[in-house]
Amino acid sequence: MKSFVLEEATIAQVHKAMEEGTLTCRELVEGYLARIEAYDQKGPKLNSVICINEKALEEADEFDRKFKENGFVGPLHGIPVLLKDNVDTADMPTTAGSSSLEGFIPEDDAFITTKFREAGALILAKVNLHEFAIWGETISSILGQTLNPYDLTRTPGGSSGGTGAAISANFGMVGIGTDTINSVRSPSSANNLVGIRPTIGLVSRDGVVPYSFTQDTAGPICRTVEDAVRVLDIIAGYDKADNETAWSVGRRPESYISHLKEDGLKGKRIGVLESFFGKDEELHMDTTRAVKAGIKAMEEKGAIIVPIMEEIDSEYLVKNVSVHLHDLKDHLNIYLGQLPERAPVHTVEEVLESGKYHPGIEENLQKAMALSTGTPEYNKRLVERQEVRTTVMKLMADNNLDAMVYPHQKQLVCKTGSSQNERNGVLGSVSGFPSICVPAGFSTPSDVAPIGVPVGMEILGRPFTEEKLIEIAYGFEQATKNRTLPPTTPKL
Repeated sequence: MKSFVLEEATIAQVHKAMEEGTLTCRELVEGYLARIEAYDQKGPKLNSVICINEKALEEADEFDRKFKENGFVGPLHGIPVLLKDNVDTADMPTTAGSSSLEGFIPEDDAFITTKFREAGALILAKVNLHEFAIWGETISSILGQTLNPYDLTRTPGGSSGGTGAAISANFGMVGIGTDTINSVRSPSSANNLVGIRPTIGLVSRDGVVPYSFTQDTAGPICRTVEDAVRVLDIIAGYDKADNETAWSVGRRPESYISHLKEDGLKGKRIGVLESFFGKDEELHMDTTRAVKAGIKAMEEKGAIIVPIMEEIDSEYLVKNVSVHLHDLKDHLNIYLGQLPERAPVHTVEEVLESGKYHPGIEENLQKAMALSTGTPEYNKRLVERQEVRTTVMKLMADNNLDAMVYPHQKQLVCKTGSSQNERNGVLGSVSGFPSICVPAGFSTPSDVAPIGVPVGMEILGRPFTEEKLIEIAYGFEQATKNRTLPPTTPKL
C-alpha cells in the first residue's frame, strides 16, 4: 500500500490517502483481508469472523472506478465495516451466531445496513457474538469461542465480542454491536475501544435480531471517538419501521462531528458514581486504579468532578429490573415468525427442538420459555425501570451534572470458560439513556497479557445528549491516548 499504514488508520486518514493517490479501496480491503487471514484462524486464532463478503474485492474495484470518475460516493466511501451477525444483510447469511440459522440469508438489509451502503461503506464481514446475544462471553454454536487479542486466555466481552476483538485487531475499519444490557460497551471496555450505546430511539432496530425491544439498541464500536461519531452520524435518525425512533425527531443535531472538541472536558460537571466501583482491594484494584486515573485526567483538563455517594446496585438492576429474559421469547418470536418459509426456524421453541445451539444458552432459553411480557412480574419491573430513570435524572439535576462516570466492569473481563461478573452497563440499558465507553488504561502486565488487560470507563448522560457525551469522550481520548494495537496482532 505504498506509504499508507493500515493498522490503526482512521476514516479521515483513509480518505486523505485516497485523495493523495497513495491508497485505493482495493488495497485497503486487501490489507484487512490479509490481517484476517494471518490472525483469525492462524497465529493467535482470535476466531472472530463468521463470514467474509465474497464480493468484497469486486465491490472495492467498483468504489475505485467511481472515485476516479466523480470522487467520493458518500461520507463512508469504501470504508470496510464489520457487522455483528445479528444485523440483517441481504447478500450474506445472518445467523445470530446460531447453527439453527446457519446459511440463512434474509430477504433485505437491516435499516443500519442500508444506511451504511447509502453512505458508501463496504460490508466486509459478519462477526461472532454470544449466540442470540444472550450473554457476555461471545461463544456460539456457529463459530465457538472468540478470544481477547490482549490476553488470549480471556473472553473479548460480549455479546458483541466478535466486533470488539476484530476491530481491535484491525480486521476492518469500523464495527457495529448491539446492546441489551452491556453488549456494545462490554467488548469496547475489554478490547481498548470506543463504544456508543445511543439513547433508545436514536438508532433503528429494524432488521436486527431482537433480544428485548424494551432495551435493545445498536451502536458503533471503533478504535477512535471520531470514527464512532462518524458512524453514529450515518446510522442515527427516524425509521418508520421502528416506532421508537419517532422520539429522535428534532432531538439530534444536524451532525455530531462538530462536537469533536479537544477542550470538550472544560467546564463539564461530571459525577463519579462511587457505588459502581468494586470494594475488594485485590479483585478490583486494576479497574479502580485505571478509572480513577482517568477521572484525574478529566479534572486536569478542566472538568469539575463531583462525587456521587447515592447507592445504586447494578446487580439488583440486572436481576430485578432488567426485562431482557421476560422479553426474549416474545420479541425474538416476532422476528423469527416474520422470516420467509425457507428459514430453518420460526420460533424459539423450534430453536430448542432443533438442538442446533450452544449448550451454554440452553438454561436462559428455557427460562425465557417460562416468562413473558405483560405479567404482574413484568409490569413490576417496568415500574421499577421508570423509578431508576427518575433517580438518575434527579441525581443529575440535584448536582447540576453533564454526565456520570464509572468503570464499565468492576473487575477485569473474565477468562474463557467463566462468566462475566460485576458489569455496570445495566444502568444505561434499563434507563434507555445514552453512554459511551472509552479506553481508560490497562491492568498490570502479566505473562499472558504482556501490556495488560484493557479497562473501560463509561460516561452516562441524559436522553438525547449524545453530543455532550461526545465532547467529554473526545476531550478525554485526546488527553489520555490510551488506545494501543494488541500485541498478538502486530503490523504485517
